Amino acid sequence: MAVKMRLQRHGSKKRPFYFIVVADGRAPRDGKFIQKIGTYNPLTVPATIQLDRQKALEWLNKGAQPTDTVHRILSFKGVLYLKHLLRGVKLNLFDEATAMAKFQTWFAEHEANIASKNDDHKKAQAAKKVYVPVVKKVAEPIAEAPVAEAPVAEAEPVVADEAPAAEETPAAE
Repeated sequence: MAVKMRLQRHGSKKRPFYFIVVADGRAPRDGKFIQKIGTYNPLTVPATIQLDRQKALEWLNKGAQPTDTVHRILSFKGVLYLKHLLRGVKLNLFDEATAMAKFQTWFAEHEANIASKNDDHKKAQAAKKVYVPVVKKVAEPIAEAPVAEAPVAEAEPVVADEAPAAEETPAAE
């Protein structure tokens, strides 16, 4: 029986959520599984991964084969590095205390890198959300001086022989 570590899809359409499970390789993707070892939510930024390291390490040591995506998740969480260090302990290259110290230093650096990336992402998102009002230049209305009512001039009789003076313009109503 080939045992695989793989993702089991849950969630609604276009809203995936995955369980990380250990299952028989012949079982359907969302079917029967042996053990659930974690969850993976790709919709959050950054993606949320919860994983039981000890269970994952036990199944890797038993020979379970991770799929490509689960392999990346295990690598990101340090399970594969821990397996590598424990293999060095089995080969008597160093003792278990040294291996755990190496893993703890790596894990602390890894968490610091993740925290700095999250902070950078939050700052970038906050910079995008800053509201800068768009100021349009509108033609300012001409300040009109208060117009006093001009006295109406008496109409002069127009003589047909005379041409109207060019200076006079009809009053605008």
